[in-house]
Amino acid sequence: MQITPPFGYREIVPLQKTQAVKLPAPGVVPEFCAATNAMPISFSEFRVVAHDYPIVFASGDNGQTFAAVAVVGLANGENLFVKDGHWLADMYVPAYVRRYPFCMARVTLEKKEQSNRLICVEKTYVAADGEKMFDEKGEPLAKWQNIEKLLREYEADLERTREMCAILADYALLEPFTLQATETGGTPVNLSGMYRVKEEKLEHLNAAQHKNLFKKGITGRVYAHLLSLDNFGRLLARRNRGKPAPAAAPKAAAKKA
Repeated sequence: MQITPPFGYREIVPLQKTQAVKLPAPGVVPEFCAATNAMPISFSEFRVVAHDYPIVFASGDNGQTFAAVAVVGLANGENLFVKDGHWLADMYVPAYVRRYPFCMARVTLEKKEQSNRLICVEKTYVAADGEKMFDEKGEPLAKWQNIEKLLREYEADLERTREMCAILADYALLEPFTLQATETGGTPVNLSGMYRVKEEKLEHLNAAQHKNLFKKGITGRVYAHLLSLDNFGRLLARRNRGKPAPAAAPKAAAKKA
């Protein structure tokens, strides 16, 4: 059996009812969060994410499939919302981060990917001094019930996200774009590898396509995505605030008469 860990996870193992898990302290996020400038988001998160971050689409296979992500930095390995191992308190924390160290993993058995997902946990978090998720009878404790609810709802939501991305691609609505801006001090910023919905193409969809977008709740997500692109300006401003002001040019000494 082969278990494929999601992005950012290292070695994961199936969760056993007899195991104890050392949960992260409140507010603490996994190390990988500080080293990425894009975080996966799901269908139900679009509206709340759009308040704080730009939402774009990314593809790891040259446009064959797409995923929705929140942009959290303007350079590779940069997250402007993580400081000292904590996500900034006044900003929305994506469910991808909140579910850690647990996940629903894809399983390959005899070279065939299984349809069901397996609840797994980051191996380093399994510890004797951790918290029990189940009682002696194997019944779930209240804490685990809340975690499992998040995991299962999030996994179902990801399926809706994949369907949405597939429909947007099938309708030829996605186009690549590059962010080009200039920081305070004149440093250029270029961010590529992103896709967005080309709004002009929406008017050329036929009635059946428009109906399908509305029926599946995609239309609202499209406009949340388009409005969220204004947050690139806020990202640049946040980046500038975190950098020291440029040193003033030295003044020439006054000449004596």
